[in-house]
Amino acid sequence: MVRLEDVRKAQERIENVIHKTPIITSSLLNERCGLQIFLKAEHIQKTGSFKIRGATNAVKQAMAEGAKFITAASSGNHGQAVAYIAGQLGIPAAIVVPKDANRAKVEAIKAYGAKVEYCGTTSAERIPRAKQLAEDNSGIYIPPYDHPAVIAGQGTVGLEILEQLPDIGAIVVPVGGGGLIGGILCAVKFLKPEVRVIGVEPETANDTLLSLQKGIITAISGTSTIADGLRTSQPGDLTFPILREHLDELVLVSETEIKEAFQFLLERTKQLVEPSGATALAAVMSGKVSAANEKVAVVLSGGNIDLHQIPDFLNS
Repeated sequence: MVRLEDVRKAQERIENVIHKTPIITSSLLNERCGLQIFLKAEHIQKTGSFKIRGATNAVKQAMAEGAKFITAASSGNHGQAVAYIAGQLGIPAAIVVPKDANRAKVEAIKAYGAKVEYCGTTSAERIPRAKQLAEDNSGIYIPPYDHPAVIAGQGTVGLEILEQLPDIGAIVVPVGGGGLIGGILCAVKFLKPEVRVIGVEPETANDTLLSLQKGIITAISGTSTIADGLRTSQPGDLTFPILREHLDELVLVSETEIKEAFQFLLERTKQLVEPSGATALAAVMSGKVSAANEKVAVVLSGGNIDLHQIPDFLNS
């Protein structure tokens, strides 16, 4: 289990790299939802998502242990983050991405100086390849979510929310492999256990919900959700026990609801947030989060998007 102390140490280790992202509010959004909503703007984080937090913490730890080469398997955001921090610290990196990876994210990975290799369409396919590359090059593989240093780094989002919103009642978080929400749980539930933490998955990528219902890690065969950052096959061995013990609630949202949130953010708040990043807001806007008389923080987890795909993310 990742401890609060681990998250605090991560915050110290990464503070000279990351941005402390702002909280954004919208009176129109509050009126529409009948709630006090505070948007945690991780979509304007360095490299365009929260992933830089965990990647920086993990890569710095790996280098302290003597690593000379870094690999990662990622649909985009984790890969960008690892590529960026590896480049900043002067260590070579190779990123394994799915064949259908977001073009803009792949170009960003290359721009940060890492090599890119395409492999399959699911995390179950690309993770073994990334591990093999690490082994072949005497390097270290940095998982996208199932790693103590990654989880601790992502947990710094929770520390910031509690600092920025001391009287927050609930935090709504998108769920892929569980690294972000797992880290937030490790921070928030040890500091303020009364704060509810609510996870959100796409209906077609419901591996965490199935796992929680069955009490064991349960895989799905794949998904084509527009929330490409949430296309994991199953929750992690490390993240799942955290969610099982501490998560207050998990809800599902449809593709239409994700599109509605994406479009609202773009059209009404002028924020370009990728579908994965809009998933938590989709749950709030669709009335699936009950939070009467509470202040609700919603994590906008990323903003990396291929502009040519925007028409695909709008409801007709």
